[in-house]
Amino acid sequence: MNDTETDWYGPEAATFGDRVAGAREAAGMTQAQLARRLGVKKTTVRSWEEDLSEPRANKLSMMAGLLNVSIMWLLTGEGEGTASPAETNTEAQDLSAILAELRAIRSEMRANAERAARLEKRLRLMVEQAEHVERAGA
Repeated sequence: MNDTETDWYGPEAATFGDRVAGAREAAGMTQAQLARRLGVKKTTVRSWEEDLSEPRANKLSMMAGLLNVSIMWLLTGEGEGTASPAETNTEAQDLSAILAELRAIRSEMRANAERAARLEKRLRLMVEQAEHVERAGA
């Protein structure tokens, strides 16, 4: 890490509660969802995130597993953790760009399908006309 980068979840920049909230958000969970999966009340998760209390060892271990981070990272900010908010925002922008491109492709495909249907209809009419002319001449 260079001097211009901030360790968002490091010991100098974040508390235990900040890291819990950041990892929970990175995992795409609400406080209620995390609470349900841990078997605690939502107010308990909120108090952990607000640094009003800390979980017991068994809940800490379960939480680390659910959030895909190490226990050490939750406690100290060192070890396997989650990306900083800036990195997560960049990923969200990348996902938005991919989604926009997929929508454009889908729109082009729909337009091409309509074009192919019009051509097929024209071809069918031309074949019918040719058959009609052939029958009239026979």
